[in-house]
Amino acid sequence: MSLTGKHAIAGLGLTEQGRVYDRGYMGQAVEAVRLALDDSGLDKRDLDGLLVNPGMTWTNPAIASATLQRALGLENLGLSLALSAGGATAASMIQQACEAIDAGLATTVACVFSDTPLKPPRPGGKKSGASASYGQAGGWDGAFGYFGVNARYAMVARRHMHVYGTTQDQLGTVAVVQRDWARDNEAAEMRGKPLTLDDYHASRWVVEPFHLLDCCLVSNGGACVIVTSAERARDLQRPPVSVLGFAQGHPGTDAVESLASGARQAGPVALAMAGLSLDDVDFAQLYDCYTFTVLLTLEDYGFCARGEGGPFVESGATARGGSLPVNTGGGQLSSFYMWGMTPIVEAVIQLRGDGGGRQLERARVGLVSGNGGILQTHACLLLGAA
Repeated sequence: MSLTGKHAIAGLGLTEQGRVYDRGYMGQAVEAVRLALDDSGLDKRDLDGLLVNPGMTWTNPAIASATLQRALGLENLGLSLALSAGGATAASMIQQACEAIDAGLATTVACVFSDTPLKPPRPGGKKSGASASYGQAGGWDGAFGYFGVNARYAMVARRHMHVYGTTQDQLGTVAVVQRDWARDNEAAEMRGKPLTLDDYHASRWVVEPFHLLDCCLVSNGGACVIVTSAERARDLQRPPVSVLGFAQGHPGTDAVESLASGARQAGPVALAMAGLSLDDVDFAQLYDCYTFTVLLTLEDYGFCARGEGGPFVESGATARGGSLPVNTGGGQLSSFYMWGMTPIVEAVIQLRGDGGGRQLERARVGLVSGNGGILQTHACLLLGAA
């Protein structure tokens, strides 16, 4: 039996994002849950499910849910799990919550992410980097400079450019468009910093073809959504966001060879569950760890032909007034980096009509993607307005 429309997101909590140093990952997680409960009008005693995606800095991620449960003072949970599929985890948590509620294992589930990789500046004004490593040099690859997530995604992007003619300007257009969206997002870290294509080209190289502005932000913060039945959500204080469809896709192939993500598998399944087609989608919130990821994901969902992601973005389709607004809060490139929670947060805001100056005229159905590893994991959500 289909789960379409049987469950809803009833609460949203987002802490202050960016260079926030006054609390650790646990404090961020606790605050995110509290904000989501306040948003929904629920009490913590209403929670009987807790799903946690621990960030890179959690001390013991295997028991993250149990640790957060103690910090929140929750008792007698019917569902408590720590999950990790990289950036695909957040959407997968919502899927897990819906399935658990449908099975009678829980009624009200908090899905939480937090991380605090940024450390305070050192004495003397010197910058300090992230505390967690996203890739170590090792072996022959490392000896020749090919190590870490940046380099591995760069290799996929470089082959895409070689095979399909994708250009540096097209990558830059993704960054410019999303910075423009961020200008009306009060939570966005880069809100007050307009960006031109010249600015993009002038930013330093990280690993070719990626400039600094091709790469997502690194943020301290927390985010939480509360999932419950659609029937119950209708009686709570905020407009519910209906969960229309979901699916996962895990290719198991080398991304450099396949030039593909799990969106090809997950998208059609989620759409079929929701009884929708791509023509029904009003906007997309796509996981954007890099500008290139947006282009590839657009192609893999079928919004444009394979190899046409660059021209699609260059045409203005994803910008204000475009046929498919994408990452309307600025995405992880210009708003904040909460892994797969970033696109979910913006989708909820749009579907509730809370987008302010960036609110879309039509926001009835949104497609959300999450991506993990080097395009190794993928999760898709179809969300709808009440």
